[in-house]
Amino acid sequence: MANLGSEAEREPLLSPSSPGSREQGVIETQEHYKSRWKSVRILYLTMFLSSVGNVAVVRSYIAGATSLQERTNAMANTSTCQALGFILGPVFQTCFALIGEKGVTWDIIKLQINMYTAPVLLAAFLGILNIILILFILREHRVDDLGRQCKSVNFQEENADELQIPEGSIDQVAVVATNIVFFVVLFIFAVYETILTPLTMDMYAWTQEQAVLYDGIILIAFGVEAVLVFMGVKLLSKKIGERAILLGGFMVIWVGFFILLPWGNQFPKIQWEDLHNSSTPNATFGEIIIDLWNSPREDHSQQPTGCPIEQAWCLYTPVIHLAQFLTAAVLVGIGYPACNVMSYTLYSKVLGPKPQGIYMGWLTTSGSAARILGPVFISHVYTYLGPRWAVSLVCGIVVLTILLIGAVYKRLIAFSVRYGRIQE
Repeated sequence: MANLGSEAEREPLLSPSSPGSREQGVIETQEHYKSRWKSVRILYLTMFLSSVGNVAVVRSYIAGATSLQERTNAMANTSTCQALGFILGPVFQTCFALIGEKGVTWDIIKLQINMYTAPVLLAAFLGILNIILILFILREHRVDDLGRQCKSVNFQEENADELQIPEGSIDQVAVVATNIVFFVVLFIFAVYETILTPLTMDMYAWTQEQAVLYDGIILIAFGVEAVLVFMGVKLLSKKIGERAILLGGFMVIWVGFFILLPWGNQFPKIQWEDLHNSSTPNATFGEIIIDLWNSPREDHSQQPTGCPIEQAWCLYTPVIHLAQFLTAAVLVGIGYPACNVMSYTLYSKVLGPKPQGIYMGWLTTSGSAARILGPVFISHVYTYLGPRWAVSLVCGIVVLTILLIGAVYKRLIAFSVRYGRIQE
């Protein structure tokens, strides 16, 4: 995990002669610098091992323990570790399936280790390891936007020239707008994740087993792509800035969902199509029985595939071709992680060097609300109106979000930049 410290983490510390600084700077000691980044990397590991329930705390800590110059890299590394955890978790669980249901029994303590208990035991061990690292290695560190030391809870610096937190009001308009943007980012991912299985089963007549396998492969590829994007935005943000990446990411997402719209004259396969066609008014009862007897055996032993006849839109909505679907998946896989990391990176910079726990809690709440409302929204719209309406509404939401970002674009700046303490 130490390798996740990027080159930007090792850049020279700000000195009193740093451009844009109007105050006498305090050079950070090498000991404090090493301790600070050791603690940040411990939180990288925390996000990798168990990111559920502690996202707001981790983001709040990293926002307070990094300067503006270090913030984007640190936040991107945090998202990378979280994505790696999501990818490798199912891989480990699959490997444990090789143990089998019988497994090995430890008679002394009556413990059976098999394919069901091994993942739980591993999770418990990693949780204990995480607790030990936090208790004995993690230390509280706080710096201002220039990287100069501020007073912390459990780290005492001998230097008496520590800086106090600068005064100033937070731009509440930018805070609310960023919460809305983050809600839309998580909403889009929840929508895509929810619609993935029913869409592929309806459009391509996949069985449940095929949908689980192929959609799992797509999600794994999605996660790998997200890791690459997280690493790439660290370099790109230095050239064009976080706001441009956020805006560009939403444009890429819009293009992806626009490509996903149904086009053409080819329609999906309908469930029970053969049985429906053979049950004509002119057919006698004996002819129907003969047709059913002569039909392939797998039609009776396997679950029906195709678009359910109960969904009326299946009769008039064109099929979404596989090339469309895969292209859209690639584009959404590029835009979503970029917007995700840039939204809460900008959010932390807007809040400034003040404690961000409460505000980060609100941001996490907005994301959790999106994960709740997204599946409810898309499942009802998709079932009753079909993919054309569902995708069109998502495109409309993305367009409104792009307009919102454009309206508050000049407000999405760091706290210190807003008050003229440093230059953008």
